[in-house]
Amino acid sequence: MKIDDRSFPKDEPTRWQALVFSGKVWAHRMRRALRRSNNEPHALDPLPVAKDAPVIAQSVSPLYSTSTDAEFALQAGKIQNLRRVAASLNGLLLLAGEVFSFWKNVPRPTARRGFAPGRELREGCIVPSIGGGLCQLTNSLYDAALTAGFEIVERHAHSRKLPGSMAELGRDATVFWNYVDLRFRAPVDIQIEVRLSRWTLTVAFRRIGEARAHNAPAPRIVTDAMPDGHEAESCETCGVTNCFRNPSATSLPKKATTAWLVDAFWPEHDRYMASIKSPSDTLLLPLRSKQLGIGPYRWSAEGFARVKQFPLLTLMRSFASRKLAAQGPARQRALLEMDERLAALYEKHVPYTALHIVVSQNLLPFLWRRGVLAGRSFDVLMTRLPLAHIESQLEKAAAVWPEARMLRDFRADAELVVAETEALVAAGKWITPHTAVAALAQDKAQLLPWEMPPARSRPRGTSVVFPASTLARKGAWELRDAARKMGIPIALGGPVVEGDGFWNGCNIRHAGRDNWIEDASLVVLPAWVENQPRRLLSAIAAGIPVIATEACGVTGLPGVSIVPAGSTSRLAGDIEAKLLSS
Repeated sequence: MKIDDRSFPKDEPTRWQALVFSGKVWAHRMRRALRRSNNEPHALDPLPVAKDAPVIAQSVSPLYSTSTDAEFALQAGKIQNLRRVAASLNGLLLLAGEVFSFWKNVPRPTARRGFAPGRELREGCIVPSIGGGLCQLTNSLYDAALTAGFEIVERHAHSRKLPGSMAELGRDATVFWNYVDLRFRAPVDIQIEVRLSRWTLTVAFRRIGEARAHNAPAPRIVTDAMPDGHEAESCETCGVTNCFRNPSATSLPKKATTAWLVDAFWPEHDRYMASIKSPSDTLLLPLRSKQLGIGPYRWSAEGFARVKQFPLLTLMRSFASRKLAAQGPARQRALLEMDERLAALYEKHVPYTALHIVVSQNLLPFLWRRGVLAGRSFDVLMTRLPLAHIESQLEKAAAVWPEARMLRDFRADAELVVAETEALVAAGKWITPHTAVAALAQDKAQLLPWEMPPARSRPRGTSVVFPASTLARKGAWELRDAARKMGIPIALGGPVVEGDGFWNGCNIRHAGRDNWIEDASLVVLPAWVENQPRRLLSAIAAGIPVIATEACGVTGLPGVSIVPAGSTSRLAGDIEAKLLSS
């Protein structure tokens, strides 16, 4: 809610006044519920925004109106409330002649639904209230509706006006569940777009059915700065300490925090987290494996203000993954579904005061689609190449080896790829030890050193080792052709997945899962895609020469030779040179 430059009430509000006010509110709510029209559309399942549809009106406003520490929690709460409502409205289709109703499409703001305390104008006071601050969104909706020339069916102005704000311009619209509503009718089919960037709220109306080049109208940008000489913004700063509302207001948090949303354990990421975390931070992880002594999630969970684990989902996920095939599209789809479920659980436990998020990459597209990252800055703990790049690499490999069926077995849902791409563009840092990922990130890269296994001296063996399962994306086809031409023996460090008879014409043996490195003279991994090159790191630590591609992420490490992916001739030449020099 907005206020004007008139003074605050001099009399303290009483509990009796608050009780009377509540009675009036419920009477109005019951009356509105009985009169509610059933012809107003619900945003039950908003569609992806049609980015090629022309924008006919838009409005942009800043998320923050003050930098006062005392007002931080209510501003963070407002942003959380806008985040929750944006998920209901972004993508809503409104057909020509239909009446849009804010409260018909937005659920009642409650703490259980994830809403937080924000500022609300009530009986002359600006007080903390669950769901407070939603009028910034209705102001923007009303402003854009006026710009577009829509028919305004219902609109209520604020009782107080702020100089320079939409209220002073007469383009504001206050709401209060459920009887103070905003309703308008569009003469054409439109889609509502609601976006929160790190600093701004944008509302746009896109005209559906006209997907063509269009110059969007200049957005109206309105500030929310307090008027000069008016320091009281809410119970936090009004100076009236005897009011019954004051204790709950002044006890609110004063500083922003960071939330770490992690999944699969990487020692490099754990070391990074330990180096920059703050005692006020929150950590969400599947299981506290390091403390419990079970599971692979060995994150260092000490030194956080709050740690939340999810043992039931982790147990279910472990049981389900054991039943999946080692490779194949069914496994990939199941893993993505598990990631989505974990992301949905994490969403419920991210503090609204966490204005910065550090998130594991597998959770990123789901949190982005759910709007959890809206209005926040965030960094990404990269655990693989981006989906779009992986699919591009697989397409290139399939063009070289069209008979390799498994190169086309699985593609992620197109909307998921788009979501991850958008989120990675919006991210602050891509945090990774993988040199290929860091190269893609360019100035966003936070390159970490790989966590190397303990070095151990050992006699050099006699075998050329392929340290992976026999898969086309790991470069098995290139190595097979090189081995056939050169007549060299190959030791396999994983199962043959490409099919029986794949290595016909080659001298192969199975090196075993655990002792694959024991007789290694040279380790070769000409992969198209390699997200976690732990076996290459073991070879490097043992002083064994390595031939790999840039996609393996170990460029620049000692003893590593880089060959182009898909080049059998270059691979054979490098293998020959390494063997001759040994």
